[in-house]
Amino acid sequence: MSLEVARKALERYHDVEVDADGALTFAHGGVLCVVQGTELEEGLPVLNLTCVVAWDLPVSADPATDVPTRVALGVGEGLFGTPRVVRGEKGWDVTLRYAFPAAGLAEGPMGTLLMLVVSSASSMRTELVGG
Repeated sequence: MSLEVARKALERYHDVEVDADGALTFAHGGVLCVVQGTELEEGLPVLNLTCVVAWDLPVSADPATDVPTRVALGVGEGLFGTPRVVRGEKGWDVTLRYAFPAAGLAEGPMGTLLMLVVSSASSMRTELVGG
């Protein structure tokens, strides 16, 4: 039910694909996003939005360009979501993740909440990789 509301809300702004497992995927400003749903216990549906902000960013010893340092200091800082930086095979990969209880959220408020997170991810991407 919550994923259906999220799908309708996101379709106001994006082309949304529904994966075989029910997850919703879409892209916003170069950021790849997926929304997954689960029910932690009866009556407590939770949605998890994961945004892949950037990948294979160069490793640098200079604090001004070091990706983990820039993320820790608040690059693209928003009010919603937790950034994560992981060292991949070709450099730094950055994600932004936000999980929230979705019970009772109507389409409008759901869209607002999701777009706040996605906008933060896009801002972070712009600051990390440029326009």
